[in-house]
Amino acid sequence: MMKLSLRSRLFTSFFALIAIPLILIGIIAYYTVTGIIEEKYSRQAELTLRALSQSVDFVFREMDKMTDSTIASTALQDVLSNQNFDYQNLSQVEYLRLNGIQRNFRELLVNHPSVSYAFLYTFADKQTIPLYIKEFDAMPFDLFQQQELYKQVLDRDGLPKWVGPYEYPELTGSDPVFTQLRVVKDIPTLTNKGLLFVQIKNSGLEAIFREFSYDREKYHTRFLITNDKGLILFDSNGQMNGHKLGDEAKDGVPLLEDFASGRKEFAGEDSVVSSIGMGQEDWHLVSVTSWRSLSGEIMRYSRWVAVIMGLFLLSALIFLLFFVNRVAKSIIRVVRFMRRVESGQMNIRLEEKGDTELQLMAKGLNSLISQVNVLLSQVRTEQDQKYRAEMRALQAQIKPHFLFNTLESINVLAVQNEGRKVSQMVLRLASILRISIHGKEEIPLRQEIEHLQSYLEIQKFRFVDTFEYEIDAPEEWMDCLVPKLTLQPLVENCIQHGFDGLERVGKIVIRAKGEPEAKRLILTVEDNGVGIPGEVLARFQYMAEDEGQGDEEGTPAHPERRGLGVRSVADRIRIQYGRHYGLFISSLVGSGTEIRCVLPLNGVIYRLDDGGEEQSA
Repeated sequence: MMKLSLRSRLFTSFFALIAIPLILIGIIAYYTVTGIIEEKYSRQAELTLRALSQSVDFVFREMDKMTDSTIASTALQDVLSNQNFDYQNLSQVEYLRLNGIQRNFRELLVNHPSVSYAFLYTFADKQTIPLYIKEFDAMPFDLFQQQELYKQVLDRDGLPKWVGPYEYPELTGSDPVFTQLRVVKDIPTLTNKGLLFVQIKNSGLEAIFREFSYDREKYHTRFLITNDKGLILFDSNGQMNGHKLGDEAKDGVPLLEDFASGRKEFAGEDSVVSSIGMGQEDWHLVSVTSWRSLSGEIMRYSRWVAVIMGLFLLSALIFLLFFVNRVAKSIIRVVRFMRRVESGQMNIRLEEKGDTELQLMAKGLNSLISQVNVLLSQVRTEQDQKYRAEMRALQAQIKPHFLFNTLESINVLAVQNEGRKVSQMVLRLASILRISIHGKEEIPLRQEIEHLQSYLEIQKFRFVDTFEYEIDAPEEWMDCLVPKLTLQPLVENCIQHGFDGLERVGKIVIRAKGEPEAKRLILTVEDNGVGIPGEVLARFQYMAEDEGQGDEEGTPAHPERRGLGVRSVADRIRIQYGRHYGLFISSLVGSGTEIRCVLPLNGVIYRLDDGGEEQSA
């Protein structure tokens, strides 16, 4: 995962801990305040609609009371009781009489100037009797009887039925007026005699809405009366009469009996829409207020807050860009300097400038690096001494071990009176000792092969017809430098352990192969002996901390039986060349063992890794 620089972390922290939280707080505050405003206005709208509903209901109840007295009046009863008039062929006398009846009826409405038109349907002769003069053709009674409204009026049994504008235009006409229909009964018999049709003017309603719209200019509020199907019967602004609420409100308006309010788009403008049920004919009273007019003050406040927050964020960003960024650059310079020191450039020094804490830090780092150089010099000296001591100790382990086995072989030949063989073995032993006491720790592969051949010839004298060997070392690799006494302990391990109890003639193959691309030399010692069991091979360790202890309970700690020579070779390679080099052993029980010795090509030495510690094979 990519790591952020200090500068990037500072900017990320600024936006994550300051800028974004402030913006979120502003957004949350805005929506919180708007929610409070909406809730507060909704409570106010509920009170207004309830009061307005009572006033509107009062207008209709007053008209109900007026028609109550009208249907019981003598004038109206006379109209329904007298003989029929032929309205197509009225005589002068009949016309005057009818005009008198109409005049008497109108006198009943003196105190109610809001009545705009009225007529009667008679059930006896199914005629239409106009009571007001108006250019309006009433629907014939026969056609009216086929309407659903006619049945609803009869079901009221004399109680008034109100019809809003645009609900039944074929009956009430196209004028935006409310119409009352009710059955007129004969007073003595209470039988249905006719049907009264009365239309009232909207002047009374308009006066009421004007009284409740004192803040309409400020809040842009309109009031609507709708039926339960959403048809707008009355608009206080006079613009949406006859429209559908569903056409104006995108998500519709809930028309419930109880109060309901919500914020939604109405007529293309964000608005607060409230509604409440009325007592009349499942009608509803709806108020629509522009949200912009309600939130004008809070929007001005929000703009000022946004400007102040923007200036604050801009000031903080400028501070971050100039001051904090300058400090970050200095810290990044120190970090890059420390990385160079970490890579091993111990002679560089950090520039000391300024009079701030950064100068004190630069001085401290320079002093620390000087002290580290002194300590590293001491460590190198001590490490070199330790390395030489370990090498001498390991060689001291190998030399007595080899001499003991060789002298034992010479002693056996001497007992057998094999003087010639003893002489040859002494000469080869002298050649081996000459290489062993050589002052250099590394010798050409050629000398190591000669030393190995002398050792193998000595062992062949000791173990006659027990094994044979083959050496495959191309001339091109003969001048490569290898640690002396490297191959002899490995071959010795094959003879003493690999061929122990072997019924067939053993064979040892020694190969040398260079890998220039990998810059390493591979020496392989392979035998066809009894092999090494898996559990023994798993316990093999290049660095045994306690060579004098047995592997398991009851197992002797004899160095020859535990492969001391092999471990010593592995330890020498590890100490001298590092972890990339060493011995790698593979074995199969009954088939043999292969030991691969990996060395640097041409004697390149890597004693320390990048961290200054010894590498292990």
